[in-house]
Amino acid sequence: MADPALRYRTDLRPADREAIRRLVDGTGFFSEEEVAIALELVDERLRKGDDSGYHFLVAGQGGRISAYACYGPIPGARSSFDLYWLVVDASRQRRGIGGRLLARSESRMAELGARRVYADTSARSQYAPTRAFYEASGYTRAAFLEDFYAPGDGKVIYVKVLATDSG
Repeated sequence: MADPALRYRTDLRPADREAIRRLVDGTGFFSEEEVAIALELVDERLRKGDDSGYHFLVAGQGGRISAYACYGPIPGARSSFDLYWLVVDASRQRRGIGGRLLARSESRMAELGARRVYADTSARSQYAPTRAFYEASGYTRAAFLEDFYAPGDGKVIYVKVLATDSG
């Protein structure tokens, strides 16, 4: 279902910090520690701008953030990027917002030189919809790290090739 009123922007504003905290916390998926990590990336971007290595794409309407993505180049890799966060307001999920946000983020990453995008998620059953989302979006499972986050909670790493190396 289209959401024509949704607006996208790449600039991150100080007021976005609290909105992102509410957004991440409001999903019910993330621990306090994970929420704090999301905010660390916001703070780093606000302090250092592009030099932080973290890029944001914020989607919203009427001054309210409905979704956001955070991504950036992987240090030491030539053209690989990490998708650190992709969060959609719990009340707005299953409307195609995440897919549109992901596609726009991938386009931005490609403009910045990305050829491959990596996305990590938990192997817990709660994250089955997240894994299905990545797979439906053209990502393939590249690795599974058993007991990564905690005993019984593995890490699933997905990859999507945006462009192939030539030569």
